[in-house]
Amino acid sequence: MISVKNISKMYPLYKDPRDRLKQSLWYATPRFLRRKQAPIFFREFWALKNISFDVQQGESIGIVGRNGSGKSTLLQIMAGTLTPTLGEVHVQGQVSALLELSTGFNPEFSGRENIFMNGIIRGLSQTKIDELYDNIVAFADIGDFINQPIKLYSSGMAVRLAFAVQTFVPKDILIVDEALSVGDVAFQRKCMASMERFRDNGGTFILVSHNTQSIVQHCERCLLMVEGELLADGPAKMITDLYEKIMFSPPADARQLILNIKQTGWKHISSQSSLNPIANSDNQAENGLAKLMPDKMPLTNYSSQQNSDLQDYFDPNLPQLDTMVYGNGAAKITDYFIKNMQDEKVNVLISGRYYRWIYRVQFFENKQDIHFGLLIKTKDGITLSPLTNKQLKTTVSFIPADMEIEVSFQLKLNLVSGVYFFNLGLATMENEELNYLHRLVDAGMIRVISPDSRQLTGLVYVEPEFDYKFIEPASTI
Repeated sequence: MISVKNISKMYPLYKDPRDRLKQSLWYATPRFLRRKQAPIFFREFWALKNISFDVQQGESIGIVGRNGSGKSTLLQIMAGTLTPTLGEVHVQGQVSALLELSTGFNPEFSGRENIFMNGIIRGLSQTKIDELYDNIVAFADIGDFINQPIKLYSSGMAVRLAFAVQTFVPKDILIVDEALSVGDVAFQRKCMASMERFRDNGGTFILVSHNTQSIVQHCERCLLMVEGELLADGPAKMITDLYEKIMFSPPADARQLILNIKQTGWKHISSQSSLNPIANSDNQAENGLAKLMPDKMPLTNYSSQQNSDLQDYFDPNLPQLDTMVYGNGAAKITDYFIKNMQDEKVNVLISGRYYRWIYRVQFFENKQDIHFGLLIKTKDGITLSPLTNKQLKTTVSFIPADMEIEVSFQLKLNLVSGVYFFNLGLATMENEELNYLHRLVDAGMIRVISPDSRQLTGLVYVEPEFDYKFIEPASTI
């Protein structure tokens, strides 16, 4: 569907506007008057460096990286709006790209005129555009502004119309570059539903976002870009975890991690932790996890009411997964466990009961206003319950160096049967940025079992009840 082969993109950077003029004049000089060696009045900036990968039909791929890492440049080349300096891109199928606000719109034309202009550019007939017009206008939902020039639109209105056009025009490949961040919540959900339908119908979907949850939720594969290079390409959850480690590690640690990945490949990079050893083989954890999934578990003959005799317990055979560890070294999580209300350590838990997540932290530096966190998520990395002491209106104002403390989050476990993972961490806010002192991503795994025989689906256990009654028909007068 898309084949990217050794592409690089260079931009000339001029120190002075006069240097740009000199360079232009040299190129405008007749060949017989030129010197053999071209003078260089600029510095080369390589936005992309030797990028190669393939995208198969029906794949959903996310792209993550810091600002300036080359994500948008790469998308523009794939969309055909930018030419690479070196290398080549082969695309099979119709590409629909939402790269910038009001992409492809003439600001002097009205929304209606731009809809028809975009349709004609894509080769649609007047009849086909007429058929799609009402659906596009309804999806955009911008009212009478559809007849006003685009230059009068707010950023939210422009992206509404742009996405509406992309939704209804025929396409094989959809590329979205963080454009939905300006829309309201209801419109974002409508766009996500549209993208999900496109993906489920076999369309190829490429998404750039700084929101790693969106990448994990909507993409099966992810590319990590660093300074114009493709650093890693793999499963979405693994790559987004690696991206967050690079983002939140101290600069020196992040640079060393990037260097190690370039030398050995990302699959060989793992965080060493005596608390959670790495699985002996790549398939061990995956195979162990498969045995724990709800459809693999035997049904238990519980009564229709909650079974008070059902016991939670600690299962030493729950598979160990890789734990991603990072932080600035000011503190360290030294131990962690889960306890029930009888003060017993457990990792097989029962829906609807209370549990305490406990972890111990050793501080090596004086720290103020500390944020302690617990995050529970699905096996696919979808966040279910991000908790911090700040959310719970509890402030930890100061902890001195050489102090060890124990942190506890108590909660009612309203999750349906299944396997879940959790993160632990602590951080401070410095210069309005979150600075992790220590963080464990995928610190541990829990198995949740139902308190009764009801086979509930979804993610959240809401303790449902159902009843009905007959209503006497109204008497006729």
